[in-house]
Amino acid sequence: MLDRWTIQALRKPLTRMAGGLHRLGCRPDQVSCVAFAIGMVALPALYLHMYRLALACIVLNRIGDGLDGALARLTKPSDAGAFLDIVLDFIFYSSVVLGFALASPAANSLAAAVLLFSFVGTGSSFLAFAVMAERRGIENIAHLRKGIYYLAGLAEGTETVVFLMLFCIFPGQFPLLAALFTAICLLTTVTRVIGGYLALR
Repeated sequence: MLDRWTIQALRKPLTRMAGGLHRLGCRPDQVSCVAFAIGMVALPALYLHMYRLALACIVLNRIGDGLDGALARLTKPSDAGAFLDIVLDFIFYSSVVLGFALASPAANSLAAAVLLFSFVGTGSSFLAFAVMAERRGIENIAHLRKGIYYLAGLAEGTETVVFLMLFCIFPGQFPLLAALFTAICLLTTVTRVIGGYLALR
């Protein structure tokens, strides 16, 4: 829901940073992989209750996620790069939730499992519509710079990052925050399924 505004706000600083990486000869896929590796450090950090380190890894991962796209637009965007970007994003998101389940199994496991269940709904509806939109040549007017069709919803990238950060800032409130984000994700899934079906029909 907030992505169109955050993308606009961050476009200029990310483009400047990407320009520096471009001059150094960095490739978008390299940035994607480095950002993913940094983000995955959050998983063992959460298991060890190192919440500040996990928060730093999440922030750095998201900066890298913005940089790879900005760098791709300075060079030549590719389908392979877009594929890598979205797959690594979903793996990273789910790994943070898994980290909280491992950190306190008794307190967090159920909330984490239900949240991951809701992630399947948001992710599958998002990606399935992108495939159908590509087949039909449907363009995304709101997000023309995205590598795949970006089906909007209440839970988009910005909201996901906000909640991942809140989990780290208030780890003792993970079950409550996870329940709230689960509700948002489930509502997003319902609206995407209905909206996507009607659009394709």
